[in-house]
Amino acid sequence: MRKYDIIRDIALALVLLTRLPLPDLPKPWFEHHARAAWAFPLAGLAVTLPACGAALFALSLGWPDGVAAGLLLTVQIVLTGAMHEDGLADTADGFWGGFTPQRRLEIMKDSQIGTYGVLSLILAIGLRWLAMTTI
Repeated sequence: MRKYDIIRDIALALVLLTRLPLPDLPKPWFEHHARAAWAFPLAGLAVTLPACGAALFALSLGWPDGVAAGLLLTVQIVLTGAMHEDGLADTADGFWGGFTPQRRLEIMKDSQIGTYGVLSLILAIGLRWLAMTTI
């Protein structure tokens, strides 16, 4: 792998998976976004480091563990543009909101969120928050 490919892949991973302020990338780079999958963990690191830094800062100020965990989650969600949460809500609505495969796909493509989506977000974020507070 050439140095140029490594830089391209890392930049693509950051642009695709985060909301970090980055320059616009050339359109041809996006034709090869599947090759950048190896760099996705680096994008995760770019989100996790500031989130953990914010939580550690909160803990150093003597804030409660739950507040630090909530801050960590907030930074992660903001830096990813809530991409994971959106996907979870769409999936929950589609799986349990439709009775036929076609209807499930329609529901997943719909930008509105349903009851199953809301409940899945409440439960997932609550469990993540609790787990981080425990750690």
